[in-house]
Amino acid sequence: MTELKEEIENLKRKRNALILAHNYQLDEVQEVADYVGDSFYLSKVAAEIESDGIVFCGVRFMAETAKILSPDKVVLLPEIDAGCPLADTITAENVRELKSQHPGVPVVCYVNSSVEVKAESDICCTSANAVKVVASLPGSKVIFIPDENLGDYIAKQLPDKELILWQGCCVTHAKVKTENVTQVRQRYPEAKILIHPECIPAVVKLADFVGSTSEIIRYVENSPAEVFVIGTEVGVLCKLRTVCPEKQFILLHSGLVCPNMKKTRQQSIYDALLNNRYEINVDETIAEKARHTLTLMLELA
Repeated sequence: MTELKEEIENLKRKRNALILAHNYQLDEVQEVADYVGDSFYLSKVAAEIESDGIVFCGVRFMAETAKILSPDKVVLLPEIDAGCPLADTITAENVRELKSQHPGVPVVCYVNSSVEVKAESDICCTSANAVKVVASLPGSKVIFIPDENLGDYIAKQLPDKELILWQGCCVTHAKVKTENVTQVRQRYPEAKILIHPECIPAVVKLADFVGSTSEIIRYVENSPAEVFVIGTEVGVLCKLRTVCPEKQFILLHSGLVCPNMKKTRQQSIYDALLNNRYEINVDETIAEKARHTLTLMLELA
C-alpha cells in the first residue's frame, strides 16, 4: 500500500467515514473506496450504512443525494466543481412550468438532477430502476426529466404509458453514433455490445444488451461470451476487469470519458478528509421535499 493510501485509510478510520465512489471514477479512486457502484446502489449505501461522514467521489448531485438521505452525516465532495451538464439542463422553474402545462401528471425525476429539481418532482429514479418507477405510477401519462434518451428507452419498454420528455442529455453518452456501433461489430463480430440507455435511441436499438452500469456488470458476469464492447463511461472498465479478468473489453467510443467524473484523485480524497472539504449542505426545506422523492424510489427496491 502506498503512503498516500495509508494516510487516507488512517484519516478515514479516525473520522469514521465511508468513501463512496461511482463506477465512472478513476481506477485510483475506486481502489481506495469502501463501496463502488452506480447511483442507485450508492444511494442505498448512503442511507443505510452507519458512519459519521461520507466522502462522495462523484459529481455534485450525488453528494447532495447522500446529504439528503443522511442529513446527520458530514458529506464531503472532494472536487467542488465536479458538476453534471445533464443536471444543468433543467431548473426548478422549468419543472413548475411543465407541471402547469400538464396538470395532474406525475413527474419522475432522474437522479442526475439538482436537489431543487428533485424537490419539485413526485418520485426519483436511476437508470437501474427507471422502468420500474415509471410503471408503478397510476394513469397513462408521465412527465420524465431531464434525460430525453433515457425517457425514450423507458417509453419503448412501457408502450401503455405516454411520456412527456424534457430535451436534456448526457453529453458524454450522446457522442456515440450508429456508425461507431456498426464499425465495432464488423471488427469484433463475436463480441456482445452493451450500451447505456443514456445513449441516443438509434444507438440503443443496435445493442445486444441495454442497462445501467450495475446491470452491464451483472450481464458480463453471467454471460458465457468472452468479448464485450462497452457503451458507457470508461470508468466502468475498472470493475469489469476486476470481476472478470479473463474476459476482453473494448470501449465503444474513445470519447466516453466524463471530465467531471475524472476530476477526483486520491489526493483529492486525502485533502477532503484532512481539511473537511468540501462539505455539502442542503437547505432543509428543500431537502425535505427532495427526500420524499428519493425515499419513494428506495421503497420500490
